[in-house]
Amino acid sequence: MLLWQAPTLLNPHFAIGTKDQEASRIFYEPLAAWDPEGNLVPVLAAELPDLENGTLARDGSSVTWKLKPNVKWHDGEPLTADDLVFNWQYAADTATAAVTIGSYRDMNVEKIDDLTVRVQFNQPTPFWANAFVGHRGMIIPKHLFEAYKGDKSRDAPTNLKPIGTGPYKFVAFNLGDIVRGELNPDYHVANQPYFDSIEMKGGGDAVSAARAVLQTGEYDYAWNIQVEDEILKRLEAGGKGHVLIAPGGDIEHIQLNTCDPSTEVDGERSSIKTKHPLLSDTAVREALAHLVDRQSVQEYIYGRTGIATGNFLNNPPRYRSNTAKAEFNIEKANQILDEGGWKRGPDGIRAKDGKRLQFVYQTSINQPRQKTQAIVKQACQKAGIEVELKSVTPSVFFSSDVANPDTYSKFYCDLQEYNTTMPWPDPQPFMDQFVSWEIASKANKWQGRNVTRWTSDEYDKAFRAAQSELDPVKRAALFIRMNDMVCKAHNVSPIVNRPKAQALNEKLRAMITSWDNDLSHLGSWYREA
Repeated sequence: MLLWQAPTLLNPHFAIGTKDQEASRIFYEPLAAWDPEGNLVPVLAAELPDLENGTLARDGSSVTWKLKPNVKWHDGEPLTADDLVFNWQYAADTATAAVTIGSYRDMNVEKIDDLTVRVQFNQPTPFWANAFVGHRGMIIPKHLFEAYKGDKSRDAPTNLKPIGTGPYKFVAFNLGDIVRGELNPDYHVANQPYFDSIEMKGGGDAVSAARAVLQTGEYDYAWNIQVEDEILKRLEAGGKGHVLIAPGGDIEHIQLNTCDPSTEVDGERSSIKTKHPLLSDTAVREALAHLVDRQSVQEYIYGRTGIATGNFLNNPPRYRSNTAKAEFNIEKANQILDEGGWKRGPDGIRAKDGKRLQFVYQTSINQPRQKTQAIVKQACQKAGIEVELKSVTPSVFFSSDVANPDTYSKFYCDLQEYNTTMPWPDPQPFMDQFVSWEIASKANKWQGRNVTRWTSDEYDKAFRAAQSELDPVKRAALFIRMNDMVCKAHNVSPIVNRPKAQALNEKLRAMITSWDNDLSHLGSWYREA
């Protein structure tokens, strides 16, 4: 398998990027996972909670989970309810600085017996399938992590040498390079997995990864092949593999920094205690929104792998706004800046109150992203905005290393672009990236999901309401309203809704869903003879 963004750790609670989630999913599992149709299927759970068997409260106040019996960790220890209680305590502890904290706060997890826990929510909770489910629900063993709770969490040796319950047991991990696993003979699903060993190779780039599967056939699978569609079609013509397209909610977008990346406060830049000197001007943000040529990005770069959109939240369809519009209009952008008092200087670059309209725009090194940057820069030049392009190695840009200044979560520049995944068919965990309590900061080791640092009391109030709204129509309306608030504030500029695009060997049979990690059903993967 190929991941052109190499994993940097193997603890799912610290998996700040999808690459680390996927690598962790080889070894760790949740209670339940999502299938391609957005249905929940049990993994470590003996059954799914429901109203009929009394394990799901009608008022949304609690859910009871029952574990499969006789499931063992890779070191032979039994999986028990104590492990579930521990994962809740571990993730909910702010000192742990887990990226999964949003799924485990505002609840209490009680052990009923050795194989049963009850999750008691602080309020009615329509989206109960969050904690212990999907990519945020991977369960780590209490007996190996208990000594490393809270502020000791980063010191655990098992962060790099996982002991899980998954179909493959850990063999080796070379940081930023290769993850190896071997068949788990005690796997809790009969006759699975189907391969004796597994190797995940990290690094390189999306084009070479796609070529290694589709053209040369050296590898069986390549993750996230963010490659121009014209190139993918040429590679597919060789007949050794195909591109699997799975519609979902992922969004390639540009973020506008709310805070000042050049001023340091209490040991951190882009501090919430500062305001961006240029992007705090509404006229500037609105003008930039008109300078993203989404249609050209789709037509000339992404094709079937990226659909132009003005919405941040695009799927499932019942949550999609019909009012959020995104118009590419250089003339209108110039008009907005003129009216906002931004005057062109002798060099054509606008300025106001002695401040030049110039930005650093960063993203990871990837051909479609560099081409998107070029399209945006060209439009900005026509509007009197100077843009410096910065490209960062993917393993650095998406790193969980708190000492690394170039991670997207630190956001030490003005504009940045990347893809936010939506690995759930419910938007609640996706839209929490704009709530005030998720701001990425030094205090939470930049693990908070609100990277733009944009906040709105109105947004927070709508999100809180959606968390407890049991009427599905009213709840969908709240999320549509949240999408509209984010898009109209222009602190993000959606570009394309990106369905998952993975390269598979022609003989590989793999269940892949947009609503969970690619490797969420890894145990069932097989190769036809």
